[in-house]
Amino acid sequence: MARIVSAHAVSHTPVMLNFPDAIPDADRESIFAAFLSVGRAIRNAAPDAIVVVSDDHLHNFFLDNLPAFCIGAAPAYPTPVEHWLNVDRRVLSGHAELGAHLIGEAMQSGFDPALSMDLTLDHGIIAPLLLAGVAGEIPVVPVLVNCVQPPLPTMRRAHQWGRMLGDAIRRFAGVERVSILATGGLSHDIATPRMGLLNEAFDREFLERLVAGDAEALLRHAEEHVHEAGNGAEEIRTWLVADGAAGAPFRPLYYKAVAGWYTGIGLGTWDMDAAR
Repeated sequence: MARIVSAHAVSHTPVMLNFPDAIPDADRESIFAAFLSVGRAIRNAAPDAIVVVSDDHLHNFFLDNLPAFCIGAAPAYPTPVEHWLNVDRRVLSGHAELGAHLIGEAMQSGFDPALSMDLTLDHGIIAPLLLAGVAGEIPVVPVLVNCVQPPLPTMRRAHQWGRMLGDAIRRFAGVERVSILATGGLSHDIATPRMGLLNEAFDREFLERLVAGDAEALLRHAEEHVHEAGNGAEEIRTWLVADGAAGAPFRPLYYKAVAGWYTGIGLGTWDMDAAR
């Protein structure tokens, strides 16, 4: 059976790649160093596959077909879908067998996710993998969560989805070691008059509640206050998925409200050696 050997969550924004110099050098260097530390941890964990939890930003899906959850089960994924992203086009290897296993396990566990064998991954996945320095090194299984267009899955449902994914990964016999990388958030607004306004208080309390390990308090804070942190803050669902899957103590690695990148930038890890 597989073991979850590392679990991390990181913020993402295309501005990191398109306009890296929009923030002070010291901040940029600290953030990029934190991403590289995540990459080293993933590499040192030696996973056979990475389950990457992100949202789709209305690229593969739109209002005519917008699932709450989608699991990729393809052998390869072209990226990025955005023609304007400052990233060379490439194809990432997928782990179709693990993706198919997760879909089957989800169905048996009372979830009804979409599946896709034809995803083109966007900045939400490729940017963190590139900044961590592991893009293309390890096969990926994309798990997409609707964090963009209401109605959204509830915070509780995202956490439950994560617990199911963690159990399903551990029941997979096709590999021995799996990493989880959640990407999204923290506070930010996209295409609204509030763009560039961040909510550091929300972000820090969210991270503190992850550390505390009280799932009920964490979910209550997320559900009741996410609207105060911008429409992009809805992506904290990906962190909740990772928390549910890891079932382990959380530790923040970095946080700063970075107005020049329009985002509260956070990175964190779950201690899989002390899994609950």
